Amino acid sequence: MRFAAILLTTSLIASLASADMPKVGDSAPDFKMAGTDGKIYSLDDFAGKQAVIIAWYPRAFTGGCTKECESMRDAGAELKKYEVAYFTASTDTVEKNSDFAKSLNLDYPILSDPDGTAAKAFGVLRPDGNAAARVTFVIGPDGKVLSVIDQVATASHGQDLAKLLDQLGVAKKKG
Repeated sequence: MRFAAILLTTSLIASLASADMPKVGDSAPDFKMAGTDGKIYSLDDFAGKQAVIIAWYPRAFTGGCTKECESMRDAGAELKKYEVAYFTASTDTVEKNSDFAKSLNLDYPILSDPDGTAAKAFGVLRPDGNAAARVTFVIGPDGKVLSVIDQVATASHGQDLAKLLDQLGVAKKKG
């Protein structure tokens, strides 16, 4: 049974690797996704102003996704020290993600991509097309990918991202 799980994980990673996932230095794909705060977000909204984090996760209301979203909420004070807009994102509906965000008392929006268009553009749409893989992108204000994290420690992801922003030299907010 364990061997089958390892084989499945390996084939999933291989499938994703063959997708056109942006790499460090590449231009990030633009996107338009609805947030749980009622706004529509696009990469262009932040061009020249802020870095952007998009932390893709497979499904709302599941164990790892809950831990990841909570860790980003819990690290909010650290993340907000930087010139960065940060989001989690999934292929769940806006309604499901809104319920999920409320249940976790999140202080940041979850982005919804129910048709998988943005997930596909980021190369994270699973081969079966019904969920995104757990991959996080840090994008600079110039639209270039600064980091791709495909091995996410869900319980510490928010703190890990705050440390990474510092290492990447993302500007801190003034004052």
